[in-house]
Amino acid sequence: MNEQQFEKMKSGQGFIAALDQSGGSTPKALEAYGIPPDAYADDDEMFALMHQMRSRMITTPSFRGDRVLGAILFEDTMDREIDGRPTTDYLWNVKGVVPFLKVDKGLAGEAQGVQLMKPIPELAGVLRQANDHGVFGTKMRSFIKQADAGGVKAIVDQQFEFGLEILGAGLVPILEPEVDIHSPQKADAEALLRTALVEGLGQLGPDQYVMFKVTLPDIDDFYAELVGHAKVLRVVALSGGYTRDEANAKLARNHGVIASFSRALSEGLRVDQSDSEFDATLTESIESIYAASTT
Repeated sequence: MNEQQFEKMKSGQGFIAALDQSGGSTPKALEAYGIPPDAYADDDEMFALMHQMRSRMITTPSFRGDRVLGAILFEDTMDREIDGRPTTDYLWNVKGVVPFLKVDKGLAGEAQGVQLMKPIPELAGVLRQANDHGVFGTKMRSFIKQADAGGVKAIVDQQFEFGLEILGAGLVPILEPEVDIHSPQKADAEALLRTALVEGLGQLGPDQYVMFKVTLPDIDDFYAELVGHAKVLRVVALSGGYTRDEANAKLARNHGVIASFSRALSEGLRVDQSDSEFDATLTESIESIYAASTT
Protein backbone atom coordinates (compact mmCIF):
# COMPACT_ATOMS: atom_id res chain seq x y z
CA MET A 1 0.00 0.00 0.00
CA ASN A 2 1.21 3.50 -0.87
CA GLU A 3 1.54 5.28 2.50
CA GLN A 4 1.42 8.73 0.92
CA GLN A 5 -1.89 7.86 -0.76
CA PHE A 6 -3.18 6.35 2.50
CA GLU A 7 -2.46 9.56 4.43
CA LYS A 8 -4.03 11.69 1.69
CA MET A 9 -7.23 9.66 1.81
CA LYS A 10 -7.28 9.61 5.60
CA SER A 11 -6.81 13.31 6.29
CA GLY A 12 -6.72 15.24 3.01
CA GLN A 13 -9.14 18.08 2.28
CA GLY A 14 -11.27 17.56 -0.82
CA PHE A 15 -13.47 14.97 -2.48
CA ILE A 16 -13.44 11.93 -4.76
CA ALA A 17 -14.44 12.22 -8.41
CA ALA A 18 -16.58 9.31 -9.59
CA LEU A 19 -15.50 8.77 -13.20
CA ASP A 20 -16.57 5.13 -13.32
CA GLN A 21 -19.59 5.15 -15.60
CA SER A 22 -19.77 1.64 -17.10
CA GLY A 23 -21.72 0.06 -19.94
CA GLY A 24 -25.13 0.76 -18.46
CA SER A 25 -24.60 4.37 -17.43
CA THR A 26 -22.25 5.55 -20.17
CA PRO A 27 -24.96 6.35 -22.80
CA LYS A 28 -26.76 8.65 -20.34
CA ALA A 29 -23.51 10.34 -19.35
CA LEU A 30 -22.56 10.91 -23.00
CA GLU A 31 -26.04 12.22 -23.86
CA ALA A 32 -25.88 14.71 -20.98
CA TYR A 33 -22.50 15.77 -22.43
CA GLY A 34 -24.13 16.35 -25.82
CA ILE A 35 -23.23 13.10 -27.61
CA PRO A 36 -26.39 11.21 -28.66
CA PRO A 37 -26.52 7.40 -29.03
CA ASP A 38 -26.49 7.63 -32.84
CA ALA A 39 -23.02 9.23 -32.68
CA TYR A 40 -21.36 5.86 -32.08
CA ALA A 41 -21.80 2.47 -33.72
CA ASP A 42 -20.73 0.10 -30.95
CA ASP A 43 -19.32 -0.19 -27.44
CA ASP A 44 -15.75 0.40 -28.60
CA GLU A 45 -16.67 3.77 -30.10
CA MET A 46 -18.83 4.60 -27.07
CA PHE A 47 -16.05 3.94 -24.57
CA ALA A 48 -13.54 5.84 -26.72
CA LEU A 49 -15.82 8.89 -26.61
CA MET A 50 -16.28 8.47 -22.87
CA HIS A 51 -12.53 8.37 -22.38
CA GLN A 52 -12.19 11.59 -24.35
CA MET A 53 -14.66 13.23 -21.95
CA ARG A 54 -12.89 11.88 -18.87
CA SER A 55 -9.49 12.89 -20.22
CA ARG A 56 -10.78 16.39 -20.89
CA MET A 57 -11.96 16.64 -17.28
CA ILE A 58 -8.79 15.19 -15.76
CA THR A 59 -6.42 17.40 -17.79
CA THR A 60 -8.15 20.68 -16.90
CA PRO A 61 -6.14 22.95 -14.56
CA SER A 62 -8.81 22.80 -11.82
CA PHE A 63 -8.73 18.99 -11.60
CA ARG A 64 -5.83 18.61 -9.18
CA GLY A 65 -4.96 16.92 -5.92
CA ASP A 66 -5.53 19.90 -3.65
CA ARG A 67 -9.25 19.70 -4.44
CA VAL A 68 -9.78 16.22 -5.89
CA LEU A 69 -8.34 13.66 -3.47
CA GLY A 70 -9.15 10.61 -5.57
CA ALA A 71 -10.84 9.40 -8.74
CA ILE A 72 -12.80 6.20 -9.28
CA LEU A 73 -12.17 4.66 -12.70
CA PHE A 74 -13.96 2.12 -14.86
CA GLU A 75 -11.74 -0.81 -15.85
CA ASP A 76 -11.69 0.39 -19.47
CA THR A 77 -10.27 3.73 -18.30
CA MET A 78 -7.53 2.06 -16.25
CA ASP A 79 -6.35 0.32 -19.40
CA ARG A 80 -6.13 3.57 -21.43
CA GLU A 81 -3.71 6.50 -21.46
CA ILE A 82 -3.86 10.26 -20.93
CA ASP A 83 -1.21 12.36 -22.68
CA GLY A 84 0.80 9.21 -23.43
CA ARG A 85 0.84 7.96 -19.82
CA PRO A 86 -1.27 5.24 -18.21
CA THR A 87 -4.36 6.89 -16.70
CA THR A 88 -3.52 5.84 -13.14
CA ASP A 89 0.05 7.09 -13.51
CA TYR A 90 -1.18 10.43 -14.89
CA LEU A 91 -3.66 10.83 -12.04
CA TRP A 92 -1.17 10.24 -9.26
CA ASN A 93 2.16 11.44 -10.62
CA VAL A 94 0.92 14.43 -12.64
CA LYS A 95 -2.22 15.48 -10.76
CA GLY A 96 -1.66 14.11 -7.25
CA VAL A 97 -5.02 12.30 -7.37
CA VAL A 98 -5.36 8.84 -5.80
CA PRO A 99 -6.69 6.21 -8.26
CA PHE A 100 -9.52 3.80 -7.40
CA LEU A 101 -11.10 1.11 -9.59
CA LYS A 102 -14.74 0.06 -9.92
CA VAL A 103 -14.74 -3.75 -9.69
CA ASP A 104 -18.40 -4.78 -9.57
CA LYS A 105 -20.17 -6.18 -12.63
CA GLY A 106 -23.53 -4.54 -12.07
CA LEU A 107 -26.64 -5.40 -10.11
CA ALA A 108 -28.59 -8.65 -9.84
CA GLY A 109 -32.38 -8.70 -9.93
CA GLU A 110 -34.38 -7.37 -6.98
CA ALA A 111 -35.06 -9.67 -4.02
CA GLN A 112 -36.05 -8.75 -0.46
CA GLY A 113 -36.23 -5.12 -1.49
CA VAL A 114 -32.58 -4.92 -2.57
CA GLN A 115 -30.31 -5.63 -5.51
CA LEU A 116 -27.15 -7.51 -4.66
CA MET A 117 -24.11 -7.34 -6.90
CA LYS A 118 -23.75 -9.88 -9.65
CA PRO A 119 -20.95 -12.41 -9.09
CA ILE A 120 -17.42 -11.13 -9.76
CA PRO A 121 -15.74 -14.33 -11.00
CA GLU A 122 -12.56 -12.63 -12.22
CA LEU A 123 -12.04 -10.49 -9.11
CA ALA A 124 -8.64 -11.96 -8.22
CA GLY A 125 -7.29 -11.21 -11.69
CA VAL A 126 -8.72 -7.68 -11.70
CA LEU A 127 -7.10 -7.01 -8.34
CA ARG A 128 -3.73 -8.15 -9.70
CA GLN A 129 -4.14 -5.76 -12.62
CA ALA A 130 -5.12 -2.98 -10.25
CA ASN A 131 -1.96 -3.51 -8.23
CA ASP A 132 0.11 -3.55 -11.42
CA HIS A 133 -1.40 -0.17 -12.37
CA GLY A 134 -0.72 1.40 -8.98
CA VAL A 135 -4.38 1.55 -7.94
CA PHE A 136 -4.96 2.34 -4.24
CA GLY A 137 -8.46 0.98 -3.75
CA THR A 138 -11.65 -0.33 -5.29
CA LYS A 139 -15.36 0.48 -5.37
CA MET A 140 -18.41 -1.75 -5.70
CA ARG A 141 -22.08 -0.80 -5.63
CA SER A 142 -25.25 -2.53 -4.50
CA PHE A 143 -28.73 -1.00 -4.19
CA ILE A 144 -31.32 -0.83 -1.40
CA LYS A 145 -34.92 0.00 -2.31
CA GLN A 146 -36.82 -1.03 0.81
CA ALA A 147 -36.30 -1.28 4.56
CA ASP A 148 -36.16 -5.07 4.59
CA ALA A 149 -33.87 -6.26 7.41
CA GLY A 150 -32.97 -9.49 5.62
CA GLY A 151 -32.25 -7.71 2.36
CA VAL A 152 -30.08 -5.05 3.97
CA LYS A 153 -28.14 -7.71 5.88
CA ALA A 154 -27.55 -9.62 2.64
CA ILE A 155 -26.24 -6.43 1.01
CA VAL A 156 -23.80 -5.71 3.83
CA ASP A 157 -22.67 -9.35 4.12
CA GLN A 158 -21.85 -9.44 0.41
CA GLN A 159 -20.04 -6.09 0.51
CA PHE A 160 -17.82 -7.22 3.37
CA GLU A 161 -17.23 -10.64 1.81
CA PHE A 162 -15.78 -9.03 -1.31
CA GLY A 163 -14.17 -6.31 0.81
CA LEU A 164 -12.14 -8.82 2.79
CA GLU A 165 -10.84 -10.38 -0.44
CA ILE A 166 -9.87 -6.92 -1.69
CA LEU A 167 -8.09 -6.15 1.58
CA GLY A 168 -6.23 -9.43 1.21
CA ALA A 169 -4.89 -8.17 -2.11
CA GLY A 170 -3.49 -5.07 -0.41
CA LEU A 171 -6.13 -2.62 -1.66
CA VAL A 172 -8.62 -0.48 0.27
CA PRO A 173 -12.25 -1.20 -0.66
CA ILE A 174 -14.97 1.41 -0.91
CA LEU A 175 -18.17 -0.42 0.07
CA GLU A 176 -21.16 1.26 -1.60
CA PRO A 177 -24.58 0.09 -0.36
CA GLU A 178 -26.63 2.84 -2.04
CA VAL A 179 -30.11 3.60 -0.69
CA ASP A 180 -32.62 4.71 -3.33
CA ILE A 181 -33.34 8.43 -2.78
CA HIS A 182 -36.90 7.81 -3.98
CA SER A 183 -37.62 4.98 -1.54
CA PRO A 184 -40.64 5.73 0.68
CA GLN A 185 -38.77 3.79 3.38
CA LYS A 186 -35.46 5.62 2.93
CA ALA A 187 -34.96 6.68 6.57
CA ASP A 188 -35.84 3.22 7.92
CA ALA A 189 -33.52 1.58 5.36
CA GLU A 190 -30.71 3.90 6.43
CA ALA A 191 -31.22 2.94 10.07
CA LEU A 192 -30.96 -0.76 9.22
CA LEU A 193 -27.92 -0.09 7.06
CA ARG A 194 -26.01 1.88 9.68
CA THR A 195 -26.48 -0.86 12.27
CA ALA A 196 -25.34 -3.55 9.82
CA LEU A 197 -22.28 -1.58 8.70
CA VAL A 198 -21.11 -1.01 12.28
CA GLU A 199 -21.49 -4.73 12.97
CA GLY A 200 -19.62 -5.61 9.80
CA LEU A 201 -16.60 -3.59 10.86
CA GLY A 202 -16.04 -6.14 13.61
CA GLN A 203 -14.76 -8.56 10.96
CA LEU A 204 -11.72 -6.42 10.17
CA GLY A 205 -8.33 -7.37 11.52
CA PRO A 206 -5.41 -5.20 12.62
CA ASP A 207 -4.32 -2.64 10.02
CA GLN A 208 -7.40 -3.28 7.87
CA TYR A 209 -9.47 -0.26 6.84
CA VAL A 210 -12.47 0.27 4.60
CA MET A 211 -14.26 3.25 3.14
CA PHE A 212 -18.01 3.62 2.81
CA LYS A 213 -19.90 5.34 0.00
CA VAL A 214 -23.44 6.13 1.13
CA THR A 215 -26.52 7.97 -0.03
CA LEU A 216 -26.90 11.40 1.57
CA PRO A 217 -29.08 10.59 4.60
CA ASP A 218 -32.42 12.03 5.65
CA ILE A 219 -31.02 12.85 9.11
CA ASP A 220 -28.02 15.17 9.21
CA ASP A 221 -24.80 13.62 10.59
CA PHE A 222 -26.54 10.23 10.58
CA TYR A 223 -23.28 8.44 9.77
CA ALA A 224 -21.16 10.26 12.38
CA GLU A 225 -20.43 6.94 14.12
CA LEU A 226 -18.87 5.63 10.92
CA VAL A 227 -16.98 8.87 10.27
CA GLY A 228 -15.32 8.55 13.67
CA HIS A 229 -14.76 4.78 13.60
CA ALA A 230 -11.14 3.64 13.89
CA LYS A 231 -11.55 1.12 11.04
CA VAL A 232 -13.12 3.57 8.58
CA LEU A 233 -10.63 5.47 6.44
CA ARG A 234 -13.29 7.79 4.99
CA VAL A 235 -17.04 8.10 4.51
CA VAL A 236 -18.01 9.52 1.12
CA ALA A 237 -21.41 10.38 -0.30
CA LEU A 238 -22.90 9.80 -3.72
CA SER A 239 -25.14 12.37 -5.38
CA GLY A 240 -27.73 9.69 -6.15
CA GLY A 241 -29.82 11.69 -8.61
CA TYR A 242 -29.86 14.96 -6.66
CA THR A 243 -28.79 18.07 -8.56
CA ARG A 244 -25.39 19.44 -7.64
CA ASP A 245 -26.92 22.26 -5.59
CA GLU A 246 -29.17 19.83 -3.70
CA ALA A 247 -26.35 17.36 -3.12
CA ASN A 248 -23.95 20.08 -1.96
CA ALA A 249 -26.50 21.48 0.49
CA LYS A 250 -27.17 18.06 2.00
CA LEU A 251 -23.47 17.18 2.08
CA ALA A 252 -22.54 20.39 3.90
CA ARG A 253 -24.84 19.35 6.76
CA ASN A 254 -23.06 15.99 7.17
CA HIS A 255 -19.80 16.91 8.87
CA GLY A 256 -16.77 14.77 8.07
CA VAL A 257 -18.44 13.19 5.02
CA ILE A 258 -16.94 14.11 1.64
CA ALA A 259 -18.39 13.92 -1.84
CA SER A 260 -17.92 11.18 -4.39
CA PHE A 261 -20.13 12.65 -7.10
CA SER A 262 -20.55 11.57 -10.71
CA ARG A 263 -23.50 13.26 -12.41
CA ALA A 264 -23.32 16.22 -10.04
CA LEU A 265 -19.63 16.71 -10.87
CA SER A 266 -20.12 16.69 -14.65
CA GLU A 267 -23.34 18.73 -14.57
CA GLY A 268 -23.21 21.48 -17.21
CA LEU A 269 -20.28 20.07 -19.19
CA ARG A 270 -20.86 19.92 -22.95
CA VAL A 271 -18.79 18.53 -25.80
CA ASP A 272 -19.30 21.71 -27.86
CA GLN A 273 -17.98 24.06 -25.16
CA SER A 274 -14.71 25.85 -25.86
CA ASP A 275 -11.84 24.86 -23.62
CA SER A 276 -12.27 28.04 -21.59
CA GLU A 277 -16.02 27.45 -21.18
CA PHE A 278 -15.44 23.81 -20.23
CA ASP A 279 -12.72 24.76 -17.74
CA ALA A 280 -14.87 27.46 -16.17
CA THR A 281 -17.84 25.14 -15.77
CA LEU A 282 -15.75 22.36 -14.24
CA THR A 283 -13.92 24.81 -11.97
CA GLU A 284 -17.25 26.07 -10.59
CA SER A 285 -18.37 22.48 -10.01
CA ILE A 286 -15.13 21.44 -8.29
CA GLU A 287 -15.02 24.51 -6.05
CA SER A 288 -18.63 24.10 -4.92
CA ILE A 289 -18.22 20.37 -4.18
CA TYR A 290 -14.91 21.06 -2.42
CA ALA A 291 -16.60 23.67 -0.21
CA ALA A 292 -19.42 21.29 0.70
CA SER A 293 -16.90 18.52 1.45
CA THR A 294 -14.84 20.61 3.85
CA THR A 295 -17.55 21.78 6.25
